Amino acid sequence: MLDVRRLRLLRELARRGTIAAVAEALAFSPSAVSQQLGVLEREAGLPLLERTGRSVRLTPAALNLVRHAEAVLERLERAEADLAEARTGLAGALRVGAFPTATRAIVPAALADLVRRHPGLEPMLSETDPAAVAHALRAGELDVALVHAYDFVPAPREPGLATRPLYREAMYLAAPEREAAPHPAPDRGPAPGQDEALRAHRDAPWITATPGTLCHAMTVRACQAAGFSPTVRHRVDEFATVLALVAAGLGVAVVPQLGIPGASVPGVALTRLRMERRTRIAFRSGAGAHPAVAAFAAALRAALPPDLAGSGAGA
Repeated sequence: MLDVRRLRLLRELARRGTIAAVAEALAFSPSAVSQQLGVLEREAGLPLLERTGRSVRLTPAALNLVRHAEAVLERLERAEADLAEARTGLAGALRVGAFPTATRAIVPAALADLVRRHPGLEPMLSETDPAAVAHALRAGELDVALVHAYDFVPAPREPGLATRPLYREAMYLAAPEREAAPHPAPDRGPAPGQDEALRAHRDAPWITATPGTLCHAMTVRACQAAGFSPTVRHRVDEFATVLALVAAGLGVAVVPQLGIPGASVPGVALTRLRMERRTRIAFRSGAGAHPAVAAFAAALRAALPPDLAGSGAGA
C-alpha cells in the first residue's frame, strides 16, 4: 500500500525541483526526504527518481504517480471537509495568507466577523506574497489565501489548488501633480488611451515593487506594451510609501485601487488605466467545501468595500 505522506513528498519534489527545497519547505532534513522517497520507490516496485550528481529527475512512472497523488490528496481534503461539516460548530486553527493591501483594507473586518460568528475558530494571519501562496498551501503552511493577477501578469494554473473569484479593482497611474498628463480624474472613468498615459512618463524615473513580485512584473510589462522599458529608480512594496515618493516628485508608479487611501492623495495626480487587478480566494483542491474555508470566504465578501462588492464575477 502506498503511503500518503510519501506521495506528498513526491508531489512536492515535482513542484519544487530539488530534495533540499522539499526538505526546507516541509521542515525535514534532506536525508529524511531522500530516505522516505527511497521507501516509496520500494513500495512502487520500480524507479521513481533518476539521480545525476546532486540533482534528481522524476521518471515517467513518477510523474504518473504524482497525477494520482493529486487526486488522492484532493479526495482526502474532501473527506476532511465532510468530517468538519458533521461536527457541531467550527473550531481550531485556520491559517490565512493575504497580500498587504488586502490585509489592510479587507481582512481585519472579515476576521473580526468570522470570530464573532464562530468563537471556537482561531484564524492565524500571515502576510504572504501571492507568488509564494501555492507552495505554502500545498505544504500545509496555509489553509486559505488571497491571490491576485493582473492583465499583463495572468496567474498560472497551480496543480493541487483551486480558486474562486472575490473582487476586481481598477489600476491607476500615479504621477506628481505638476507632471501629470492631461487625462480625466479617477472618478470620471478610464482614460481614453492607456499607452499614451504611460508613454507620457517614459523618461521619468519609475517606482516599482521588488523584482520577483507580480506587482513588479505588472508595471514593467504594462510599460513594455506601451512601447518602452521603464527606468526603475526605486523598488518599494508598500503602496503608501510608493505614493509618498510620487508626491515628493521622485517618480511615477502604477498602483491598484486598494493601494490608494481615499479619493485623492495630496501632491499626486491619479489617472485611471484600462487595467485591472483580480483577486481570488485560493485553497487546496477539495477544501472549498470545508466549513471553515467557506465561512472565511463569506466573511471576506461581507467585508468588501461598497465599490468592490459585486465585482467578483469573472475575477
